[in-house]
Amino acid sequence: MKEKYLQKSESFGLAILLAIVGGFLDAYTYCCRDQVFANAQTGNIVRVGITLANGEYMKTLRYAIPILAFIAGILVAMYMRDRSNTKFHWRQVVLFFEAVIIVIVGFVPMNNIFNILTNIMISFLCAMQAESFRKVLGKPFSSTMCTGNLRSASEYFYHVLTQKDYHLLINMLHYIFIIMAFIAGAFIGVCITKLYMYHAILITLIPMFLSIYLMKNNI
Repeated sequence: MKEKYLQKSESFGLAILLAIVGGFLDAYTYCCRDQVFANAQTGNIVRVGITLANGEYMKTLRYAIPILAFIAGILVAMYMRDRSNTKFHWRQVVLFFEAVIIVIVGFVPMNNIFNILTNIMISFLCAMQAESFRKVLGKPFSSTMCTGNLRSASEYFYHVLTQKDYHLLINMLHYIFIIMAFIAGAFIGVCITKLYMYHAILITLIPMFLSIYLMKNNI
């Protein structure tokens, strides 16, 4: 049966590459940028509550700013989608923009002020990616956080057990492999960051440009 999924932005290969980037970025910001999670903002939101309760207001600001940057990234991605009129697919433009941010961050030294700045940029980047790539093979997914992917994998596993429809195993495996790619990205992120510190983020340009290539001639 012919696949009905036409958009290359929903391809499984692209989802794997972006999940690797997502895992790497989370490990990178945690390891060398003040232990901030730039991808999924739940951790930062919790830290805002904790620091407020402890009266640590400067730390509150450290965690609140990436949240605001994430919101801004969502808005910019939506604007780029609605206003796109170039010969490139708007998602390719998003990835090019992300690559520029990665290059800038890769040369910003580590200190309290610069770390706040880089976390803003990475949170902005991750928000654009999260908003721009929301499906894999026609199904919802996220390349910057794993909670939704884990839920979807669990739901398909339940259907396999209760409905005995083993074709759904393929859908479950798609999500499992995406989660594994995210974990692999985090593992690589820790290892590379230990070696190259703040320059380590530059390695994500490899999967980023591979993603752009995969989207060539996208519809």
